[in-house]
Amino acid sequence: MAEIATVARPYAEAAFRAAIDAGTLAADADALAIAAAIVADPTVRGILSDPRVKPQQKKELFTTVAGGKITKDVARLLAILIDNHRDELVGEIFRQFEALKREHDSVVRARITSAQPLTDQQRSDIVGALEKRYGKKVEAEVHVDPELLGGARVQVGDQVIHASVRDALGQMAAALAR
Repeated sequence: MAEIATVARPYAEAAFRAAIDAGTLAADADALAIAAAIVADPTVRGILSDPRVKPQQKKELFTTVAGGKITKDVARLLAILIDNHRDELVGEIFRQFEALKREHDSVVRARITSAQPLTDQQRSDIVGALEKRYGKKVEAEVHVDPELLGGARVQVGDQVIHASVRDALGQMAAALAR
């Protein structure tokens, strides 16, 4: 996995710089999302990995399936990837492009896991506190995990904020074991 990320990074960075320079960041992000979704389809994956399918046919596949929603810059990127037998990188390039876009837009992603479904007000309060703490807009993904017993756990990047009953009990058990 790390190898794919390493190989995809220069492509993602070049695509991002090109999108910034051309002023097409949102359109290229959308086009890359479509390309990544196309590549993720098992049937398409089979076609793209078939050595009997010529590069031009693979390029036409993207054009046909996307229905004209691929931008010129993303079409050029896809052509380069296909010609160099690197079309398996499209999904990872999209993930890295999106991360660069979020950084550019001062947006962080948060994964909020709570013991019970959050009300709109609770979700809003947590997102507001995170935005204040990080000084950036927060895109929150909310999940429910009844095993937390109560409270919530919030993950932003590699930072985890433990505020659940289960985490508190675990910390108390560790302290008592010392």
